[in-house]
Amino acid sequence: MFELKKPFNFFLLLSSLLLLCSVTQAQTIKKIKTIIVDAGHGGSDDGARSEYEGSLNSKEKNVTLAIALKLVDELKKELPDVNIVPTRTTDIYQNPREKARIANENHGDLFVCIHADAVVLRTASRIIGHRKETYYTVRYVGKGKKRKKIRTPHTHVVPIREYYKLPTERKGTSTLIIASHKTSAKTEALEASEMQFNTDANDSTLDINYDSPEWKASALLYTQKFFKRSYQLATDVQDEIEATGRDNLGVWQRQKGIWVLQATQMPAVLIETGFIDNYQDERYLNSEKGQQEIAESITRALIKYKNQVESRPVVNADAMTTTQ
Repeated sequence: MFELKKPFNFFLLLSSLLLLCSVTQAQTIKKIKTIIVDAGHGGSDDGARSEYEGSLNSKEKNVTLAIALKLVDELKKELPDVNIVPTRTTDIYQNPREKARIANENHGDLFVCIHADAVVLRTASRIIGHRKETYYTVRYVGKGKKRKKIRTPHTHVVPIREYYKLPTERKGTSTLIIASHKTSAKTEALEASEMQFNTDANDSTLDINYDSPEWKASALLYTQKFFKRSYQLATDVQDEIEATGRDNLGVWQRQKGIWVLQATQMPAVLIETGFIDNYQDERYLNSEKGQQEIAESITRALIKYKNQVESRPVVNADAMTTTQ
């Protein structure tokens, strides 16, 4: 049986219950107004590179930028009322903090990060010729001052080997979301934000204490909502990708937190569009057809997600002011 041992615990529990009750009573429809599109890597950061024999010598930063630019164009065409903000449109370097800053300062409602996957490649070898190799054996004959060392040469033929990397057999698309054990970092990003919850900018009476237990509880509640919505969007992306005939590798939580996903104050996904070190995937990712197909698939997923989210109510910041 659960026993409350301290009055403060009871007060905190009661406050949380009142908070949840007030939240359910004051809800509004969340509109998707701004989508951030991030092309992974860039500038001095090449990201993954295709280094297997017969590769196109692709750099991840170039593939992600090409796909991201097509995605931006598709979103602007299909969602003209939504502000589409790319983090970069050229080959420049931005650290993850800069990417998160762009997303947060533009009050993004969604963060979509484009990447390409890679693995550690196996090495193989082949014989490209032969060469002669000589080694010597040594023996001694005689005794005392007459003892002599005799070196006998031995020559044999050995192969000359050339080493090269094999392309990976893994191919397909996966989508990553923030790992559940990293939600504390996401909550901290929310606690530092004064714009995340739905607020009325014209209401001068709105006064939220961002250090209060109520606000921290609400931030945690909203973080959990972000997790669910990130998973929802990731699932929609994978479904649309699979519909084109691509391998669906599923939705994954990274056990090692992805900083840019943690620091964005919005639902966020990272799409591994394909394996840059797979023969078929690399050519698909570098083709106009492949890039356009991926961009259109993600666009359909975002439209589906937008329609789903805008049909559901979300937490309104005014609800927090009713619980003191």
